[in-house]
Amino acid sequence: MNSDRHTDNVEQGTTDMTVGNPRDLILAFAVPICLSQLFQQMYNTADSVIVGNFLGKSALAAVSSAGTLIYLLTSFVTGVALGAGVAISKYFGAGNYEEMSKAIHTNVAFGVVAGAALTVFGVWSTPTILRWMATDPKVLPDSIIYFRYYFYGGLAIVLYNIFTGIMTAVGDSKRPLYYLIVSSVLNIILDLLFVAGFRWGVESAAVATTISQIVSVILCIAHLTKRGTVYQISLRKIGFDRDMMGEIVRYGLPTGVQNSVIGFANVIVQTYINSFGEDAMAGYGSYAKIEGFAFLPITCFAIALATFVSQNLGAGKYDRAEIGVRFGIRTSFILAETIGVFIFLCSPFLVSLFNRDPNVIFYGTQQAKTEALFFCLLAFSHCIAGICRGAGKAVVPMLIMFSVWCIFRILYITVAMNISHDIRLIYWAYPITWTISAVIYFIYYRRSNWVHGLD
Repeated sequence: MNSDRHTDNVEQGTTDMTVGNPRDLILAFAVPICLSQLFQQMYNTADSVIVGNFLGKSALAAVSSAGTLIYLLTSFVTGVALGAGVAISKYFGAGNYEEMSKAIHTNVAFGVVAGAALTVFGVWSTPTILRWMATDPKVLPDSIIYFRYYFYGGLAIVLYNIFTGIMTAVGDSKRPLYYLIVSSVLNIILDLLFVAGFRWGVESAAVATTISQIVSVILCIAHLTKRGTVYQISLRKIGFDRDMMGEIVRYGLPTGVQNSVIGFANVIVQTYINSFGEDAMAGYGSYAKIEGFAFLPITCFAIALATFVSQNLGAGKYDRAEIGVRFGIRTSFILAETIGVFIFLCSPFLVSLFNRDPNVIFYGTQQAKTEALFFCLLAFSHCIAGICRGAGKAVVPMLIMFSVWCIFRILYITVAMNISHDIRLIYWAYPITWTISAVIYFIYYRRSNWVHGLD
């Protein structure tokens, strides 16, 4: 890389990860992502904490069932967008800015169409899906209204992921952090105002989230349309390039399918949880928010490794890619397990922050003590999946996640529930499937030639 290109990268806020110390680059890139995920989790948790404390456990149960359904309906789109990130990173690493621009504008066009479709489908299908999930009749009305208001912001949800994915692909993990901080603070303020202040009901929490998402999208657009950057978005260029869309689909479709089948499996799990009533729903949802904090090192290193690998493989630096991968896996593994131990020890207090009902605390704590010590295996699986995506081998994690986290998990829970209607058997579905996938990923990582995926 010449000095002129390095200067341009610094001025534009991008990071060329093909030069410099891999450990320093990965950490410098991962830390802002981790902080972004922290604020994202605070952003998501604020709804549950405020709703649970000011509107009661029924409202908390309604909001708590949101995560699995939202993930199901958004996961495919965001997964395909990750494919664009691989293409963008590859062309950025190779210095091919013309092809990179095609990838960016095709990705934005895809986001606009997919976001509009998500909005319509989410608003229309919410009641049917919630009834199919056997949602407790006592919380069904609140669940329907919460979801519908949430999905009015479907376009903003998709575009935010598209825009931050573009910035992340070129090595800019700081601006998404800044925008997310603004959005998170705004969401918490609006939650307190609408729910705690005005007592407008559970739907106002969704309205607060939608407004905050729209603000973050506006901030992203203001930056990405700025003139003079290699990743500038021009409104007149937004459209579908056939060849580039084919490449994005090739990289992103497997991840989209992978996310969707995981989301589907989680909906099935949520359906079984719903059969235990609103206390279990509230406890399960509260723990899910707590668990989200354990995902911070998992998500940030998976994203960092995907970007690092795709840039370096795009530049033909295979040995360098392997050095960074080993460091990222070890660091994520240790951090995830450290957080898991903390959650295991402090789970009663953490669950009580959402709602102080003893039954809610019991269910949330029981789940935490079943799953938390296995977070290291979850981290390993996600890191290898990120490496595969960065290497253009997204089909591998798709097949592993589909077979283990979807088919096997659903079969296990179905059989277990027919043997004994014990909620602990549902909780154990996660550590068991994390362990199996980690073993398979380890074998693949050791025996495959993943470094030549982008050739």
